Amino acid sequence: MFPHLTGLGIAEPAQIERYSLRQEAHKDVLKIYFKKQKGELFAKSVKFKYPRQVKNVLVDSGSHQYKEVTEINRNLTLVIEELNKVTRHVSLSATDTKQKILNDLRHLEKVVASKIAEIEADLEKL
Repeated sequence: MFPHLTGLGIAEPAQIERYSLRQEAHKDVLKIYFKKQKGELFAKSVKFKYPRQVKNVLVDSGSHQYKEVTEINRNLTLVIEELNKVTRHVSLSATDTKQKILNDLRHLEKVVASKIAEIEADLEKL
């Protein structure tokens, strides 16, 4: 039913909670978040990087000047269409959005604290 998502190795698209898309240099970064399973401290997520397609577009036909532009990868657009179908039913109210932001903030605090502890432990070894 979702051939592009299964092509990415996602066996159960129904477990997808949300996704984010951002651009880094000449790549688009897609991050897919899954529903938190019972007993898990953090929800799982996977990240995919897609190179942007580079095209030369004619700017001035009189002088034959071209401009290099980048656009989203076609495969990524197909994956996003499927992700929109999977996550379409999720619409957050203002209180849900506030709670989601607070949850994300608490998660970030835990991740940062864990990373700081890891770095401090590495420093102790030196």
